[in-house]
Amino acid sequence: MKRIILALPGNEKFAEKIAMKFKAELGEIVVRSFPDGESYVRVISNVNDKKVLIVCTLDHPDQKILPLYFLAQTVKELGAKEVGLICPYLAYMRQDKRFHPGEAVTSTHFAKLISQFADWMVTIDPHLHRRNSMSEIYSIPVKVLHAAPLVSAWIKDNIKNPLLVGPDSESEQWVKKVAEDAGAPFIVLEKVRKGDKDVEIKVPDFSTWKNYQPVLVDDIISTAHTMIETTKHLLQAGFNKPVCIGVHGIFAGNAYRELMDAGADSILSSDAISHETNRISIAELVCQSLAD
Repeated sequence: MKRIILALPGNEKFAEKIAMKFKAELGEIVVRSFPDGESYVRVISNVNDKKVLIVCTLDHPDQKILPLYFLAQTVKELGAKEVGLICPYLAYMRQDKRFHPGEAVTSTHFAKLISQFADWMVTIDPHLHRRNSMSEIYSIPVKVLHAAPLVSAWIKDNIKNPLLVGPDSESEQWVKKVAEDAGAPFIVLEKVRKGDKDVEIKVPDFSTWKNYQPVLVDDIISTAHTMIETTKHLLQAGFNKPVCIGVHGIFAGNAYRELMDAGADSILSSDAISHETNRISIAELVCQSLAD
């Protein structure tokens, strides 16, 4: 079955890498907004009898989910035999329980929506906290890929005497894996979140690690407040400016500038979300999974 790759706006470079790897057709679509904000979607390329791979990373998901839904449904109407979703960053994974009465458990509802229009999905390091697997909420096959080996390789090649720092207990398992692959020690801090932008960091005794280069590692950098507070504490403790690494660099608002102003030596991310900090490419990882 012939493959055709379709990219939602902003995903063109990632889609080009996949198309080149498999010598697949890079399809043409038109996605834009009407003056009233409604979405317009048109498929130019022939998708009949083809396996359609839609590339769409889902940062700012509320702006993207309807065009994605319309595109997937349209290619099915036009005769596509299969519709797969390549979603490097998957949104709506954090709200996985009712923390307060009446709250929507949005991770479940979002999963049901995507499962309606995609036959399968590939994603990178989704934020699984209180769930053991994606199959608990997704009714389609979901292949979960991990960027930890790529992050470890970058650290080994670029950082001398690194000390990996996880911002909270949620990050421990992930940071431990990165540290093991990089052959580096690690510590995990204690984070108390009092609100979306109100985070308290409890810092252990750092005296043992004064001669190490701190490397802050997390799966997502969103508002960056956790990394900002951690960076301030590290500098107050006499450390060098930390290197900050996030697999998914959302950088909401002025997060990137604020983290640099707080004293970060450098900030880098994978290309799961397009940003000037992209230094670690996950495209090859995705291509390997599609070849399996």
